[in-house]
Amino acid sequence: MQKSVSKANLQLMIAAIGLLATVWAALDAVGAKQSAITAEAKEQPYVIEYYYKAKWGHAGEFLALFKKNHYPVLKKEMEMGRMLKVTMATPRYHASEDGRWDFRVTIVYKNAAIANDNFDSAALIKQLFPDQDTYKKEEQRRFEILDSHTDVPIKDLDLDAK
Repeated sequence: MQKSVSKANLQLMIAAIGLLATVWAALDAVGAKQSAITAEAKEQPYVIEYYYKAKWGHAGEFLALFKKNHYPVLKKEMEMGRMLKVTMATPRYHASEDGRWDFRVTIVYKNAAIANDNFDSAALIKQLFPDQDTYKKEEQRRFEILDSHTDVPIKDLDLDAK
């Protein structure tokens, strides 16, 4: 026995299909918007600040070793397009010991993906520093004379946004 569909049930089914189509379209639009936001974010510069606190009396030695062994690697990565800018700052005045830092290195990466891609700089280091024994000893010393080292990813805030 075949049951016939009443006019009311047919209208209900059509309404349900219409609602389903509307929900589907809305979800598709949200997904497209999220993809656009994600794609845009991938192309936004990504900033990380690196704070170094040297043991008392060793700031000059740390700076010399940084400029000799680490800065050339960072410059090569800028040449490769991974980084857009590298700067270093030092406080003009002193702070309390618990809040003290001696150097802040700010690196502007091309985007967040590049900043977090686990890039292996070993080949660059071997190219730049053929005497690997000296390089390794000096890098070890650079970190021995530190009291602390902190990496802080930076997020800009739009103060005009509501």
